[in-house]
Amino acid sequence: MTDLERFRQETRDWLEANCPQEMRRPIRSEKDVCWGGRRYVPASPEQKQWLDAMAARGWTVPDWPSDYGGGGLSPAETKILREELRRIGARSPLNSFGISMLGPALLKYGTEAQKLEHLPKIARGEIRWCQGYSEPNAGSDLAGLATWAEDAGDHYVVTGQKVWTSYADQADWIFCLVRTSKEAKQGGISFLLFDMESEGVSTRPILLISGYSPFCETFFDGVKVPKANRVHDENKGWDVAKYLLGHEREMISGMGLGEGADTLVAGALKAIGTDASGRLDDPLLRADIARFQVRARAFAAMSERFIDELKAGRAHPAQPSMMKYFGTELNKDRHELMMAAGGTDALEWQSEASHGGAPAHAWLRTKANSIEGGTSEIQLNIVAKRILNLPGA
Repeated sequence: MTDLERFRQETRDWLEANCPQEMRRPIRSEKDVCWGGRRYVPASPEQKQWLDAMAARGWTVPDWPSDYGGGGLSPAETKILREELRRIGARSPLNSFGISMLGPALLKYGTEAQKLEHLPKIARGEIRWCQGYSEPNAGSDLAGLATWAEDAGDHYVVTGQKVWTSYADQADWIFCLVRTSKEAKQGGISFLLFDMESEGVSTRPILLISGYSPFCETFFDGVKVPKANRVHDENKGWDVAKYLLGHEREMISGMGLGEGADTLVAGALKAIGTDASGRLDDPLLRADIARFQVRARAFAAMSERFIDELKAGRAHPAQPSMMKYFGTELNKDRHELMMAAGGTDALEWQSEASHGGAPAHAWLRTKANSIEGGTSEIQLNIVAKRILNLPGA
């Protein structure tokens, strides 16, 4: 038995012994997703048990160094762990912008003190983070941001506004882009970390057409932020911002790997029924679902390759844009097909039978996929220019 074969068997045995059966069932609603944080209330004892077990082993962030709360696994071992988690249908023990976005940025640009202070808390799910990037007049043109950080000696005084700040009203800390110089557009931006309970921070949820309010407006009114909380050099925050955006787009592209094609087929069969030969009794929808299945499997294979290349440092800088675009389009297609399969019943908004209109709410929520993390138009421009090398792009 090779070392990797032994690791796979040990991992399989450990997961069988430590992953509760409840955590192997599909996610039914937002409360089934564990975000951690100071105000985290477990949805069930099993959810907390699963988080604690994985965090203790460092497997919420298996490829991070063990000194920072990670598992210290090699890329090959991390891939095996992902495969074994998928094999048993295990839920993610912890969803976190700290894991998917801030953590990689700190590993690359943070000081040792910053890494030791923040990364273990992220790995254990003790702090929930939000992202302070977009502003009312700085969306696609993110470098046009205006939130100002005045130099006050050993700290900055931050004043301004952010918008579309996901879960800002539930987050403990924020990683935030601010302007520290007006002499250069991209060269005058710094990257700060601060507590959302700091004096002068306030949030206001934004109600979406889905009926949910995951996004917020966030206001800073003279917020004091120690300079020790600045990541990388002053006016060099754009370097951190771009690196983090690549990881954000990788995370968002994962929407394309959400509920599998099997779930979609099961839902369609339940809603429509079968014909005499046992196939879905709607040939047009059957063909649409078959096309979706092919695209979903191709995307899953590409995602595996992309993650391997990213971990090995061989990924093209524009690949996250390609993955983000296709993944979000795939997610929207999935929900369109779910609505098509459910017919008018899928539009129901309130009953217990529809779990409070979960299918319709989720379908409407996907409309934001084309905007968040960089609009689809911007991603296509990046792909055209940096991957396809199209003239005039």
